Amino acid sequence: GFRHYTVADCEFNSSKLNDVEYTQSYYYNKLEYVRFSSSVGKYVGYTEYGIKNAERWNNGPEVIARRGEKERYCFHNVGIDVEADLTKS
Repeated sequence: GFRHYTVADCEFNSSKLNDVEYTQSYYYNKLEYVRFSSSVGKYVGYTEYGIKNAERWNNGPEVIARRGEKERYCFHNVGIDVEADLTKS
């Protein structure tokens, strides 16, 4: 069988919230074919299929919804992660 999956990730290397980057990657059989990055602000395709999807999604409501994920998903979890780390140390 074939495997299709999506990975959402928040990367933060400093305590500044502006340095947080949200990415959502789409994979098919371990090959990443398209990714949304909050630092770029749009979808980027890495395969022929991914490029077609990125163009379509960048011109539709998908990109607008994805742009809010940094605030909704990352900023919320940054507070939880920092609090958990402080209580352990």
